[in-house]
Amino acid sequence: MGQQRSPARPSGRPRVESLTQGRGVRQAVARRPGAVERQAGADATRDTQTLLVRRVKGADIPQVIALDERVTGLAKPDYWLDVFRRYGKQRLGERMFLIAEAANSQSPRQVLGFIVGEVRAWEFGSAPCGWVLALSVEPSARLRGAGRALFDALSLEFRKAGVSKMRTMVARDNQLHLLFFRGAGMMAGPYIQLEKDLD
Repeated sequence: MGQQRSPARPSGRPRVESLTQGRGVRQAVARRPGAVERQAGADATRDTQTLLVRRVKGADIPQVIALDERVTGLAKPDYWLDVFRRYGKQRLGERMFLIAEAANSQSPRQVLGFIVGEVRAWEFGSAPCGWVLALSVEPSARLRGAGRALFDALSLEFRKAGVSKMRTMVARDNQLHLLFFRGAGMMAGPYIQLEKDLD
């Protein structure tokens, strides 16, 4: 088992340490140096926010379904069970379904966010690249590094799979995702999405 560290980041951004084993993420820990988090209803503070990013397990899926429903307002249990079957159990060298949880929690671990990605090749003439297919973070955990830790862990998995570019699609009116992905260094690519209503 080898330890790989990402380059140093500007103050305020989480540092992701990935401990890898075999072909997949075993865990990635994100620490936010100097961050102080106020606990609800208490004056106590913590100096470090610690997140664990790891491959999804079957036991995580009810929390993934509940988180997605809180964020989107839609319950999609069959969809997420199918995503887990395809991205959490098959072809794990090119498909990734990662979750973030609080690593220093005394209570049962809560899924704070998830990201789903896949290495795809030759659709639309594109050379192999990593696609971010889904990303969601618990609203109360936003701005604490969970999204960035998930994004960085997925980026690492894509690099290990041999690709050097990643892509995603974002709805034009989804300012939250647009700001997040642009802040992570993504920009408009060479393709234009076209669509037509089918009568």
